[in-house]
Amino acid sequence: MLPPPIRAAAAWSAAVILFLGVAGFVVFVVVELRAATIPMVIALLATALLHPVMPWLVNRGVSRGAAAGLTCATLVLAVTGGIALLVNSLVHSAPQIASGLQQAGDRIASWLGPLGGKIQYALQQSSGSGSNLVDSLASGVLSGLGLVTQLLTGGVLALALVFFFLRDGHRFADAIHEMMPGKHSDTVIACGQQAFAAMAGFMRGTTLIALIDATFIFIGLLLLGVPGAAGLGALVFMGAYIPFVGAFLSGTAAVLVALADGGLSTALWALGVVLAVQVIEGHVLQPLIQSRTVELHPATIMIAVVAGAGIAGIIGALLAVPVSAAGVGVVSVLRGGAGTPRALTSRRKRQRSQN
Repeated sequence: MLPPPIRAAAAWSAAVILFLGVAGFVVFVVVELRAATIPMVIALLATALLHPVMPWLVNRGVSRGAAAGLTCATLVLAVTGGIALLVNSLVHSAPQIASGLQQAGDRIASWLGPLGGKIQYALQQSSGSGSNLVDSLASGVLSGLGLVTQLLTGGVLALALVFFFLRDGHRFADAIHEMMPGKHSDTVIACGQQAFAAMAGFMRGTTLIALIDATFIFIGLLLLGVPGAAGLGALVFMGAYIPFVGAFLSGTAAVLVALADGGLSTALWALGVVLAVQVIEGHVLQPLIQSRTVELHPATIMIAVVAGAGIAGIIGALLAVPVSAAGVGVVSVLRGGAGTPRALTSRRKRQRSQN
């Protein structure tokens, strides 16, 4: 007969192993079915961002189907226009950014002395294999077309899911009530609503913060006369959706281009602009905009980004934080925090009266 402490430790170990096994199986299924799971998560994030538009349209006499269609059409126009602007900025600024980065590398190599010369020689040797790279890219045109086809298919699927989520999202609670007993259905609905609220808070807050960061850094680089300021601002905007990593990489690129074009003094001013914006974001914008909806420790965010990148590349890094925020929201409900079933019942009654 084992002592009670050992039995308790064995029980906890078995529970942890079971939890890790189930979590690993879920991750495996999600990765294997990524052609469907990734568009679904993207659709949920887009729905969370656009959901406030639906009550505004419905209250003005627009049917839910027409409101969802108008919202999806606006989403397509906004995404297409935004991508076109970003790509145009990056394409026009890419030569200046690439030239600036190369000059910055040469200048840093000269500062490092013999070590910098060896590094520069190694980079020049590796760049000599550019023809091989071109040949490999040319031979992979078909695979590239296959990737484009997958992206288009995923985009169409995500757009269709956004339409159905917007049009029929108010019916999900009633459907869950019909399939499950009362108390359990309230808990499931509370978990879903809290997870949805967390994703909505992340998407709205991150988009607003990304726009503010990109605008101020673009203005700062423009005043400093840094070439490719528009493209660097676009990089800052896109990098904001990958916490820490995206801001570090985009800020580093801006400082290196400033170093190559204007020397050390301009680079220091550019670094000051980037750091000032990041400090304002961390101490003012993040607490003010996202503190009530996304409560994740920075260490948790970094681990989530690295894990997401390891599982699904850049898409995983982009989706890691909102998915983690949704998971934290579910845990808060299960522990009796926000979004409890009792509050959910009164909220659902108010929604029914509005609909």
